[in-house]
Order: sequence, then structure tokens, then C-alpha cells
Amino acid sequence: MIEIGASVPDLEGTIQDGSTLRLRDLRGRHVALYFYPKDNTAGCTRQAQDLRDLHAELTRAGCVVVGVSRDSVASHRRFAEKHALPFALVADTDETWCHAFDVIHEKTLYGRRYLGVVRSTFLIAPDGTLAAAWRNVKVPGHAAAVLDHLARA
Repeated sequence: MIEIGASVPDLEGTIQDGSTLRLRDLRGRHVALYFYPKDNTAGCTRQAQDLRDLHAELTRAGCVVVGVSRDSVASHRRFAEKHALPFALVADTDETWCHAFDVIHEKTLYGRRYLGVVRSTFLIAPDGTLAAAWRNVKVPGHAAAVLDHLARA
């Protein structure tokens, strides 16, 4: 688990347009790196829409939004197009990003245990260190909480 103040690993991954996103290329800006379980599910869609709706304000605050899930590039492309998402979605199909940020944990659904992505957001400072972390995120109000944290940073 990455601790607050520690350097964030220099990860790279493919995003919905097929290009490569590298965390090192985002240095100099805050990065709201959010992990979510699955494209086009109710909670994940609401979370993405909330971040979309505050995207202009987050950008004015010097923050780049990046979403990460285990879905494919094609799934991310459809999800981003369907909901007009103005930010990158990393296709973490090999779970490299998920493991680096320790977001895969045992969950239970209808009595069945499985390993799933715990909805989490990490705010990376312009110098590449971890500035804040929210784990087990509840969607309502979370995007606004990230913006509020940036305003106080």
C-alpha cells in the first residue's frame, strides 16, 4: 500500500483511444486517480458522471482525472463515448495499477466470495507523491469532496 507522502510508482497503461498514458507525463499537475469496479454499472456510471460534471472545475484547480478499471480498451471506449467522459480511462486488464494501489480485495455478493476492485480515489501531488487517499468510496458527493480537498491543498 502506498502511504501518504510516498512516491507513486511510474505506471503506464493503455487508455480508451488506444494511446499510452504514463503517470510521469502528468507530473506538475494534481492527478485524481480513481479506481472503479466495472464500466456501465450503476455506481460506476454515476461516479464517472459526477467527475465529468465537475471536470471543468477540477481542471481549473490544476487536476487531471484518470479512471482505472480491469475492463478492456474497447469497453472503456464505449463507456466514455456513451457518457461523454472527458478524461482518460486506463484498461488495467493485467491488474498492474490495481495491485500497485492495493485496491483488489475479497468481496461478497449474494453469498459468493470473489476478488474485486474496491472503489478508491488517490490524489497524486504535482511532485508525484501521494497527497490523499479515499478507500471504500461512497459515490454521492465524492467528486465534490475531491474538489474541496484540492481547494484546501
